[in-house]
Amino acid sequence: MSKQNTPIKLSPLANLIFFSRWLQLPLYLGLILAQGVYVYHFWVELSDLIGAALGNQSALQHILDAVAVGGERPTKLTETTIMLVVLGLIDVVMISNLLIMVIIGGYETFVSRLGLEGHPDQPEWLSHVNASVLKVKLAMAIIGISSIHLLKTFINAAVYDPKTLIAQTGIHFTFLLSALAIAYCDQIVTKTQKETDTH
Repeated sequence: MSKQNTPIKLSPLANLIFFSRWLQLPLYLGLILAQGVYVYHFWVELSDLIGAALGNQSALQHILDAVAVGGERPTKLTETTIMLVVLGLIDVVMISNLLIMVIIGGYETFVSRLGLEGHPDQPEWLSHVNASVLKVKLAMAIIGISSIHLLKTFINAAVYDPKTLIAQTGIHFTFLLSALAIAYCDQIVTKTQKETDTH
């Protein structure tokens, strides 16, 4: 048997510490359940939108309640109302994408290999995932979600006070700066690693 295939014998303490990574498994299973809740919420919202468009009054009332902000409630299904509902659906999809990245990427990085090499459905980003790449991708996903929320706010800008608009814009800008800082730090680490490997 080659030396590379010989299992490494760990001390009891090291073995316990290494095995503790499996404590994260219930967390990822919980996120899968949360994903199921988002799927259910998506189909409820979508069915209400379709029902409202077809003249179902109960579905219309649910849609109008869902887009009501600050006591301001639309009275009928308009282009703006439809746009707000669709943006809400996109928001659910983007959060769902974020959950998938955390579940699959986090499990692959911190718990155990999934063994997807060569699988036709393996996500492209998973082939080179590590903690740094995962942080950058999560930051970009959060920016996308924040952009959707900001767009929904500006569509309904008339019902928001200026302080709220400024605060949401500032928070979005902070997310952008944070993502740039994470990407820059990752670039420095990668560059340093390459220089170390060449020496």
